Amino acid sequence: MSVNDLRVRQLITEEAARIILDEGVKDYRLAKRKAAERLGAEQTRNLPRNTEIEAAVLERQSLFEDEHTQQHLRHLRENALQAMYLLKPFAPRLVGPVLSGIVNGRDEVTLHLFSDSVEEVIFYLHDRGIHWHSDERRIRHAQGYVSYPSLCFGGNGVDIEAIVLPLKAMRQPPPSPVDGRPMKGADIKALEALLQA
Repeated sequence: MSVNDLRVRQLITEEAARIILDEGVKDYRLAKRKAAERLGAEQTRNLPRNTEIEAAVLERQSLFEDEHTQQHLRHLRENALQAMYLLKPFAPRLVGPVLSGIVNGRDEVTLHLFSDSVEEVIFYLHDRGIHWHSDERRIRHAQGYVSYPSLCFGGNGVDIEAIVLPLKAMRQPPPSPVDGRPMKGADIKALEALLQA
């Protein structure tokens, strides 16, 4: 790889990180494509890996982090914990940017719930008077994309997306879109410890 190729790759990495933080783009692939377009490097096959982008996101955030960013992250995590207490029968796990410590301008939290019946979760929310809307989340696996139901609701200005996974996914989490390894998730106890740290 030439010095010029390395420089272009680094510029794409930095621009993708800026797009994720400043524009709230969640999809790393989309952020990479946008960054390459903006830099006039659409034809390059030398795009950075998602792990490089995540490292750049965390580095950029640490450079520009202020008290407001820290307070906002805490607010999101506290709301995640409240939602997890509410959804405790479904062994909720906090996943995604809020767990990683990334504040990307979006007031949303992603949880994984575990149940072989999405209806069970729906009835549970209904019985507690919680208004929700359904959606679908496609998660990439080795064999391609698999669609899972998600239930979205809000509170305290934070949108909660609860993706309902089968019970077996507790032992075999879906792969992370960042590095392809089993997705990291924090249960209630782990999130309480994170908030106390």
